[in-house]
Amino acid sequence: MATTRLKLGRFSMGIGDRFGLEGRAQLRAMKKALEHGVEVIPVWNKSNREHTIIGTEPSSVRTEADEAVQAEGWTLPYFVDADHISLKTVDRFLHACNFFTLDVADYIGKPASDEETKKFIELMQPVLGTLRHPAFDSEINLTHVDLERFAQKYLLGLLEAVKIYEYLREKKGEGNFITEVSVDEATQPQTPPELYLFLAGLAHYGVQVQTVAPKFSGEFLKGIDYVGDVNAFSREFRSDIGVIDIAKEKFGLPEELKLSVHSGSDKFSLYPYIYQHLTQYNAGVHLKTAGTTWLEEVVGLAVDTRGLAIAKKIYDQAYNRIEELRKPYETVVDINVTNLPSPSVVATWSSDEFVATLKHDTKNPKFNKDFRQLIHISFRIAAEMGAEYISALHAARHIIEEHVTENLYVRHIKPLFLGG
Repeated sequence: MATTRLKLGRFSMGIGDRFGLEGRAQLRAMKKALEHGVEVIPVWNKSNREHTIIGTEPSSVRTEADEAVQAEGWTLPYFVDADHISLKTVDRFLHACNFFTLDVADYIGKPASDEETKKFIELMQPVLGTLRHPAFDSEINLTHVDLERFAQKYLLGLLEAVKIYEYLREKKGEGNFITEVSVDEATQPQTPPELYLFLAGLAHYGVQVQTVAPKFSGEFLKGIDYVGDVNAFSREFRSDIGVIDIAKEKFGLPEELKLSVHSGSDKFSLYPYIYQHLTQYNAGVHLKTAGTTWLEEVVGLAVDTRGLAIAKKIYDQAYNRIEELRKPYETVVDINVTNLPSPSVVATWSSDEFVATLKHDTKNPKFNKDFRQLIHISFRIAAEMGAEYISALHAARHIIEEHVTENLYVRHIKPLFLGG
């Protein structure tokens, strides 16, 4: 048993990269934040899906993180996340990871047994009533009807999270790992009452959750900005902060419990709202934005003459394999194929043209969000290139690292955590 429980801290970022070479560049962005008095704790994450596609193991992420921390002289905590794991996949990550994102979205909307449902409804009666918090537009009244609806929709997912947590506790020891519970890939956003009841259930069953990733309204697509009503997101995020505050006080959940936003990379339009609410309510947040590093890696490659040929090769194959590449990500990409340039056209592009089309600058008329989304899901092709791709990364190391650090610090950390 752990004598002291691992704690994540107020601000943290889920970083990482597909091929394990950008750890130091990412950590330099956190060091820049530290120079301005803000601690942003790095959490290297890579999902079972990504490991399977690329052919890597969780131990490679642990090695990348440890080596980056040593090389950069990082003295604050850092973690390695088993991203979006289930009972079926968790064993692969036990040794290398000390942060586990429990993904129960597949169980949302499926009913638990009548016996479990009845028992849960009886247990949760004391949490019903009126909730008040400055972050709410108005008070929230939790009724028996709300509880019944929640049990029908979320109880099975809640119980699955409990099973995974108890398994981890048995294998790792209480307090030796950070727990995130993710329902962000559910089909419908959670309401504040639903999030509150979910946290109440986790607390009742002893799950020491430190971050929770709800499903927000709008679309969090891979590689591009938020699609939806930013004001609606702002209201949801603010209300969820209030729910977490109340849940921590009432249920004895960890003091560092905070929201986790699985961004899919680059949700720049949301950052001012998140920063405002974090500041106003002294709240924390965990942002997962690892995919942006892979894209900056390709941008950095394309700046280099040899790397440009590799980047064009990736696009050429991706264009012809789009349905295969899109399938694992069909709910989080929206690619209009008619807006994709043909590989024969891309073959004629200069470095500047390729970079302008890929780099996430909506003010640049050459930027193509469909092109960017396709590249985002095309790391399988880079993995298939093997030594050819890795060699190109080493050859363009300096420029790639510059892009990775600058992107992470200037475009993510500054607006989100420093308000700049």
